[in-house]
Amino acid sequence: MGSAIALRDDFDGPALRQFAKGTKDAAQARRLLALAEIYDGGSRTDAARIGGVTLQIVRDWVVRFNEHGSAGLLNGKAPGNRPKLNDDQRQALAKIVERGPIPAIHGVVRWRRKDLVQWIFQEFRISMDETTVGRELKALGFAKLSARPRHYAQNEPEVDAFKSVLTVVLAAIRSSLPKNTEIELWWADEARIGQKNKITRRWARRGTRPSAPLDQRTMWAYIFGAICPKKGKGAGLVLPYCDTDAMNQHLLEISQAVDDGAHAVLILDQAGWHVTPKLSVPDNITLLFLPPRSPELNPVENVWQFMRDNWLSNRIFTDYEDIVAHCCAAWNKLVAQPWKIMSIGLREWAHRF
Repeated sequence: MGSAIALRDDFDGPALRQFAKGTKDAAQARRLLALAEIYDGGSRTDAARIGGVTLQIVRDWVVRFNEHGSAGLLNGKAPGNRPKLNDDQRQALAKIVERGPIPAIHGVVRWRRKDLVQWIFQEFRISMDETTVGRELKALGFAKLSARPRHYAQNEPEVDAFKSVLTVVLAAIRSSLPKNTEIELWWADEARIGQKNKITRRWARRGTRPSAPLDQRTMWAYIFGAICPKKGKGAGLVLPYCDTDAMNQHLLEISQAVDDGAHAVLILDQAGWHVTPKLSVPDNITLLFLPPRSPELNPVENVWQFMRDNWLSNRIFTDYEDIVAHCCAAWNKLVAQPWKIMSIGLREWAHRF
């Protein structure tokens, strides 16, 4: 061991003992008391005895104290192992995940962690565990999410154009109405609920295969649902058919839910019973149609998914009246939670007008 290193001269024994009394870190307090002994004229051996360490460790404490003061005597966080991927490799991983796999090349239609382990080895000759790849993906901002359905023949430029001109269209509708008329943005759609019901995911112990009853009968009813996400309102009917007459009844129901003096712009798809000239559209409603094959633009699709996953799936419906009763109960439960309608239905691109 080399010669003794002198302690910095801007501290003294009493000051270090005062620091030791105030700290909540036991290890730091022990080191401060050991160095205070040296300030008071004690030997390095006495300091090692007080600290319960060797002379070499006392020397290390002196170096850290001289450089950083009392903070240098705190335990630092261990640096850990060196990351296997560098920044450039992480960015390459992020790009391949965002693009998704090419089935003809990668042999899969969606990325799993085990597939990315293989890709990383083929690309960089780096062996990684699936858990490590999962941590890397999480650090890059990725999570496993459900994909929204998109029609294979969708015209994407048309969808983008609808979003960009919606504000202009709403402004034109507002200009045609009496001055200071409030615009309520509503969305509508229909869902068929029947005895051939859906089975959802559920919590179960690893290694087991949970089961749920599944009916094979074919009776059903239709929920006609509309929501105003900004105000958390909803208007719905449960009907046996999905046709023009049913749509007329639903329009009357929506019309009654619109605030007095307000005007509803009802956005819906181009189903035949939506676009037919036989519809009787109330005076306080204007219909606005979505581009073809673009269900993901309609938040009511997400309402149906939420209702099925939480209230309507995993059930056996005894008859038509039972279907209607459960559909009505589920819709009324949704309408009683306006914050839920807001959470599911609000779209920034639609509600900026």
